Amino acid sequence: MKAVDLFCGCGGISAGLEMAGFDVLAGVDIEPKYMATFANNFGPEKAHKIDLSKTPPKEFMESIGVYEGELDLLAGGPPCQGFSKNVPRSQRTSESSNNLLIKTYLDYCEALKPKMVLIENVAEMKNGFEQTYTNEIIERLADTGYAVTSVVLNAADYGVPQRRRRAFFMANRLGIQYSSPNATHIPIQSEKEAQLSILPISSHINVWDAIGDLPSLEHGEGDEECEYASAPFSDFQKLMRGRKKKVKNHVARFLQPTQYARLASLKPGQGLKDLPSKLKVKGGYSGAYGRLTKDMVAPTITRWVFHPGSGRWGHPVDIRVLTIREAARIQGFPDDFEFVGSYTDQAGQLGNAVPPLLAQKIAESMRDQLSLSKLASKSIKPSKDSFSSSEGKLKAIA
Repeated sequence: MKAVDLFCGCGGISAGLEMAGFDVLAGVDIEPKYMATFANNFGPEKAHKIDLSKTPPKEFMESIGVYEGELDLLAGGPPCQGFSKNVPRSQRTSESSNNLLIKTYLDYCEALKPKMVLIENVAEMKNGFEQTYTNEIIERLADTGYAVTSVVLNAADYGVPQRRRRAFFMANRLGIQYSSPNATHIPIQSEKEAQLSILPISSHINVWDAIGDLPSLEHGEGDEECEYASAPFSDFQKLMRGRKKKVKNHVARFLQPTQYARLASLKPGQGLKDLPSKLKVKGGYSGAYGRLTKDMVAPTITRWVFHPGSGRWGHPVDIRVLTIREAARIQGFPDDFEFVGSYTDQAGQLGNAVPPLLAQKIAESMRDQLSLSKLASKSIKPSKDSFSSSEGKLKAIA
């Protein structure tokens, strides 16, 4: 199936779509630093630096050779700063320019008329501003002939080692009311609970099972490409490594003396409130200067993951913050996905990305539900060009 990814950022959704068997025809974003990473991973011919709010949908469609009704999936995550709880409440308005880009996305849905639509945004968006935008998404897609399902999912429930709640809108033009993809991981609290569980799913993935095979580093150390520290000792590590023999983007950010002293004064699991009096700060995020523990599920990765004072980004063993590769692992990016740009640029790309593993699970679920419905209505075996065909790639735009 063919797909297109609008507001694609560095390519989190696109990576997930490819993992689900889709052929991503194009990724579109206005931010050149994000598009540099997208081009690095998907090819420059698929990276389109375009201001979608100023580009007529038909003009874009002609530029990539896709016409009304042909596309299998239109995916994307319009910018969400107008809804995010990380933005001060006084600055959150329903008419934020960022919020209005959701309307632009819907304009493209109405013009392209893809068979399926996937929209991602922060969880707050679903109920924010008295569900103004949720209602508009559902109404405009319904008027275009789509059946729409909206859900809030936690990435940790789908194999991502991170607590990250996001809103998703899943739609199709064949009248199917999609259901949420089945969770693949649950928060089992103890080994005894795991043994008693009759569910064929795993427990949430913890920090060490995500990053424990990556080399130990002092702050300021690291090479752009290095050997793994050990053989993979978790299924997640095996999945992320694939056939890679070396890993990139594993460089530890240099810390200022006071930043280092604060992290060095804390044990894994401690944070802002545990700082000694001489290193106290006047205020900040509750997780500021926090250090991760090996057995915890990581908190939501943000664009500020490079700064120890902005969240719980302290490594559980080394006195430093997470490297880009460690943050990428926690976001569910495979090791063959390489980020480009400065350290802070890469952190911004990561923090704003959709976890590929979560995008994969959603895309597979949508595809499979649509395929089953088609088979049930026709009562025939799937043909080579059916939605469930494993002989050809599905096409999408993200």
